[in-house]
Amino acid sequence: MSSNRMLRVAAMAALLGAAMAAQAQETIKVGLVAPFSGPFADYGKMMEGGIKAYMKDHGDKVAGKKIEVIIKDTTGPVPEVAKRLAQELVVRDKVDFLAGFGLTPEALAAAPVADQAKKPMVIMNAATSVITTKSPYITRVSMTLPQISAPMATWAVKNGVKRVVTLVADYGPGIDAETTFRTNFIGGGGQVLESIRVPLRNPEFAPFVQRIKDAKPEAVFIFLPAGEQAIGFMKAYRERGLADAGIKVIATGDLTDDHVLPAMGDSVNGVITSFHYSAAHKSPENQKFLKSFADTNPNGGRPNFMAAAAYDGMHVIYEVSKKLNGKIDGEKAMAAIKGMKITSPRGPISIDPETRDVVQTVYIRKVEKVGNEFYNVEFDKVADVKDPGK
Repeated sequence: MSSNRMLRVAAMAALLGAAMAAQAQETIKVGLVAPFSGPFADYGKMMEGGIKAYMKDHGDKVAGKKIEVIIKDTTGPVPEVAKRLAQELVVRDKVDFLAGFGLTPEALAAAPVADQAKKPMVIMNAATSVITTKSPYITRVSMTLPQISAPMATWAVKNGVKRVVTLVADYGPGIDAETTFRTNFIGGGGQVLESIRVPLRNPEFAPFVQRIKDAKPEAVFIFLPAGEQAIGFMKAYRERGLADAGIKVIATGDLTDDHVLPAMGDSVNGVITSFHYSAAHKSPENQKFLKSFADTNPNGGRPNFMAAAAYDGMHVIYEVSKKLNGKIDGEKAMAAIKGMKITSPRGPISIDPETRDVVQTVYIRKVEKVGNEFYNVEFDKVADVKDPGK
């Protein structure tokens, strides 16, 4: 190659490099890590839907820079995949934020990546209490299971429920839910007859439901991941005659997830749950969210708590980007996040400056028919609930 040609090639490479650098400087990149295929595919789709709704309401630019969302599919609770995808996003895609994380194993696997790279990591669902302790760069806008379970135990005791069986998925969030519910329920004078843990993947509920029936409790407290498992449990509950035996269902709101509730039928009518978001929540912010979600996800169905948390997660990312004038630095980003207060579709929320976890209202709801469809109708609430698991 002649010296002139070599100079031209070098000049072109320099120009290309400068153009790519300029493009990078003009973009704020968000790496969304979640399941988009497999049995938990709706988790990712709900988060993506919530993000689309927020960007419809607030535009795709902040601090003069375009927001780019890069989607990575973990396929489910597969820690090694989540870690590899987080590493790719940081090293190859050079994201400014990591976000998403539908399931606890994904979040725990990615935590060291965020920590080492000093990248802000915004949890939009994964609900085991311990997650935010794994790195000072992690914040959570969704919930923790202790935060949701404690009010359910208190409500049950106050309303005359004295003898229960607990049934939870056998992984971090389920164990958190079981432990917190037991502690508060027994502390209030209740009795836990039996504690049942079921596999996270493909559980067969019939034998577990029979155990509940044989124990003859007044109620069964349930935590199961939202979606197929909730439908499976309620089907077995109906077929095995627990409702006819007078055994009530009390649960965290995952069981009556807004997205799948229309498909669950009469079996969930009257179920009492504690949770932080309902599509039936009455507020101008929620009405705006529901409309924007419908507009941007015409085939997305009813949005659920993950969509709402993703909407709020983007709110946090936009606020941080504004405060830092588009120049995202890990330490400064976390300083901006601590103590942040926003008005969410679920009501007012804030980020605890010490734990970086969400502080929010927990609602007690009952599944009722509104018009021709079932909804989680709020009838009681506990304001400013922190995560009691820390």
